[in-house]
Amino acid sequence: MNEESFNISIRKFLKMVGVSSQREIEQAVSKALESGLIAGDAALPAKMTLEIPGVQLKVGFDGEIHLE
Repeated sequence: MNEESFNISIRKFLKMVGVSSQREIEQAVSKALESGLIAGDAALPAKMTLEIPGVQLKVGFDGEIHLE
């Protein structure tokens, strides 16, 4: 295994996930605010699951997104 290549690949994957996830969250929150589904001071519970079937990895992350 080439450690440098492996680490670069992980960083690229995480950057893609981070940028794409942020965009999706921003769009969903904007729509929810416009429709009145949530208030501008909401705290939104959030969950994410990372799966890599080839190494039998499945791990969940829980957090909260605050609008204020």
